[in-house]
Amino acid sequence: MQRKGGRRRDPDGQDAEAVEQVLDELYATPPSAFVPRREERAAAARTAGRKEDARRIHAARRPTLAAWAANLLTRSRPEETRRFLELGQALREAHRTLDAAGLKDLSALRRHIVAVLSQQAAQLAREAGQRLSPTAQREVESTLRAVLADPDAADRWAGGRLETSLTPPSAFPSAFPSGTAPPEPARTGPRASARPKSPRTASGTRAKDELAERRRERREERERAEQEAERAERHLRDARAVQADAQESLRRADDELGRVRETVAAAEERLRAAHEDLERAEGERREAEERERTAADAVAGAEREARASARRVDRPAGRDR
Repeated sequence: MQRKGGRRRDPDGQDAEAVEQVLDELYATPPSAFVPRREERAAAARTAGRKEDARRIHAARRPTLAAWAANLLTRSRPEETRRFLELGQALREAHRTLDAAGLKDLSALRRHIVAVLSQQAAQLAREAGQRLSPTAQREVESTLRAVLADPDAADRWAGGRLETSLTPPSAFPSAFPSGTAPPEPARTGPRASARPKSPRTASGTRAKDELAERRRERREERERAEQEAERAERHLRDARAVQADAQESLRRADDELGRVRETVAAAEERLRAAHEDLERAEGERREAEERERTAADAVAGAEREARASARRVDRPAGRDR
């Protein structure tokens, strides 16, 4: 049944697309917040009467930190993810045609690109508030190596819902021992010994054509791999430039913080001295008030004595008249 707006409902009327969006959201959530977010979304589905949705949401397993970082890389870097998946397909194909020297070059290229992308995953995790331990970093690299070697692992990683890190196969698919030639393409029909012999010139021409075709394919694979490596190098340079800018901003912020702290310390010292001056002035004022009261009392006493003396002086003069 098709809903208005293009969303599909599953047979029991539940919004399947909404469930997928919830699961995408959960696997983009840091592991420390995964379980509370999952229970919140499952409870909302149950409250809305969507029991099957709630069951699916509740069944989602919390990813390890390394798996979450690999999921974060997939969701945050879609273009790099697409190119990395294409590179894996090209490398698996190249292993069927390259010679030992070419395989050695490809192995070095794989290690380099995996290291670059794992550093990007660690940077994304730090930006999201999570720091990868050395063990988690190695698990991210293991997942990326598995994506290059195994198409099933590539599909799982591309879905962005890994629960645990992936383990690459012990040997790269279609690889052959060092120093041996790549296998010849499968032939149908009777064995070579039973085929009618061809003229020597025709056989030599076919061999040259096949060799030229294999060389052309190897050259094209190498060129594609080198282009991927160059793009990865550019991304790494851009990331390092961003990191350098952030470090410079942090240094300037530290300098400004130091200046502000010095200003605050000087202001606090001035405030302390002002408090001391205020306390001293208040003490002096209290002393002055005490002296003023003492002086006022003395003046009042002197005035009383003067009035009494004046009265004594005036009385005898009144009696003589």
